[in-house]
Amino acid sequence: MTSAQPVIAVLGTGIIGAPVARNLAASGLTVRAWNRTRAKAEALSADGVHVADSPAEAVDGADVVLTVLNDGPRVLEAVRAAAPKLARGTVWVQVSTVGEVVDELAAFAEETGLVFVDAPVQGSRQPAELGKLVVLAAAPQSVRPTVQPLFDTIGSRTVWVGEDGTSGAASRLKLVLNTWVGALTHGVGEALSLADRLGVDPRHFVDVVSGGPMDSGFFQGKTAAILARDWTPQFSVDNSEKDARLVLDAAERVGVRLDATEAGHRRFQRAARLGHGDKDMAAGWFASFDADADA
Repeated sequence: MTSAQPVIAVLGTGIIGAPVARNLAASGLTVRAWNRTRAKAEALSADGVHVADSPAEAVDGADVVLTVLNDGPRVLEAVRAAAPKLARGTVWVQVSTVGEVVDELAAFAEETGLVFVDAPVQGSRQPAELGKLVVLAAAPQSVRPTVQPLFDTIGSRTVWVGEDGTSGAASRLKLVLNTWVGALTHGVGEALSLADRLGVDPRHFVDVVSGGPMDSGFFQGKTAAILARDWTPQFSVDNSEKDARLVLDAAERVGVRLDATEAGHRRFQRAARLGHGDKDMAAGWFASFDADADA
């Protein structure tokens, strides 16, 4: 990065966006942030982040804009609202999970003269807070020196998957990864729900898996959350339902049957209907039971 540090605008300060903004500010950058519900962004003021009242205010004079919103339509809505204050040549780093809508975002970037970087991230609240996200990125070589230091601040590593952000290569890789995340989440939830009703000590299940080829940090984290009934959202059921839907939409377009993902999507929907949408994705566990399951 050059000696003149860029001004960064972060649109969206939810579970991922807030720590992203905080970590960028902690690295010494000037950071402005906007969130649809301003109150949710106010805490960032204590970290040296300027909280803006509108997307246009946040991006005014910014060199790089990061969108970290829930889905593609909300990303596009925010960037359209910011457009009057976006200078041609501004770098737009799309961090959200948007699925096939990435093509529409790239088209809008081209229309408005923005340099589009497709860069969804793999990880949830804790990796975001620790600056340990994995950044999946596609961008022209010319813009990589500008964005790589930002990625190094918010992530543990960057996986470059394409020379052109408009290809959507990174967003499509994110769909593949989310297919795997959903399978792991439901596998853990269903195994523990069956143990619960069979009277099997769940600690024996965890003990058998631990240290073996089926073990992982994800397994340990989600089993611990379910056994403790700790539903603090690292990534919510509602967002997981949305991500599964994006996967299914893409699969239908290319003629791939994803039966397990389809069933998992229904589980997230059922858990949300039971009132657990704002809880961690591990709360998909509730989908195995009637509404009176022990919370």
